[in-house]
Amino acid sequence: MDFKSLYYFTVVAQELNITRAAKILNISQPPLSSQIHSLEEEFGTRLFIRSRNGLTLTATGSILYKRAKQILELGRHTHEEIQNYEIDLSGDLKIGTVEGRAPFLLARLIAGFRDEFPLVTYTVRSGGSDEILDQLHHHLIDIAVIAAPYDQESLDGLPLGRQPWVAIIPGEHPLASAQGNGVSLSDLADEPLIIPERSSRVRSIEEWFAGSGLTPHFLCKTSNYINAISLVEQNIGICIFPQSTYTPNPHVVTKLIRDPAKIAEYYLVTQKDAPVSELAEAFRDYAADFLLEDRFDSPRFRTKEEEFDIPGDADLL
Repeated sequence: MDFKSLYYFTVVAQELNITRAAKILNISQPPLSSQIHSLEEEFGTRLFIRSRNGLTLTATGSILYKRAKQILELGRHTHEEIQNYEIDLSGDLKIGTVEGRAPFLLARLIAGFRDEFPLVTYTVRSGGSDEILDQLHHHLIDIAVIAAPYDQESLDGLPLGRQPWVAIIPGEHPLASAQGNGVSLSDLADEPLIIPERSSRVRSIEEWFAGSGLTPHFLCKTSNYINAISLVEQNIGICIFPQSTYTPNPHVVTKLIRDPAKIAEYYLVTQKDAPVSELAEAFRDYAADFLLEDRFDSPRFRTKEEEFDIPGDADLL
């Protein structure tokens, strides 16, 4: 098995037709069929089911297709890194980020890093914590911004900041027009709630309510902030999320959750005991200096929205 064979296989798997795949690869059909047969012999299993209507991936073929794409992407990334090693810092930095506040913290870091290293390009992927960490462990991204808690035995973390948990309320809901900029857990307990889908987050929110003798009603779980806001806009439920950068929206109102208040903490993480790319190491070092100099709230990087003050008695959720 080599990169060429895997690439040929992925094209066939995408097209599910040897003739079309051969045309895309600009080779004749017999050698392409031979490459596929060689892979099947090497793995000792059929990768495709052949019929008059074309090809269908087998279960093992689907597994190989998924891994082949990851291997090819890692190969391209490695090639870029080696090519750029002895020249000015450049290449593509692959960063993963969870939803909520994290993308806005990351954007400030990228803005400053770009000022110093204009040749660097970026691939930014977002998703749930489990998805982002899986990509980090499989070397599909170089570095990630996630929310605590995280596995400190396998990851090195640099704290980026903290934000309070808030309730994002449909504009026509009575809580939206109630006096004050805060709501309590008891205000939310009987409401249909939209919360992050991460299993540890769900447990933490359940325990948060249970500490006040309350049982919440979870209507929807999602890792995507935009999905959550879209549901709130339609008056489907109230969203509980860490505060995110304010986007003008006449259909929702954001209020601080009090009694008791909780905070989310964000970390820039890399893998322990694993090679870190030159780009990722430079970005991590830059982030450490950025934090040390307290540049997040400097005029160059300050965001325009108003943020809630974190209550002094707020604990980590």
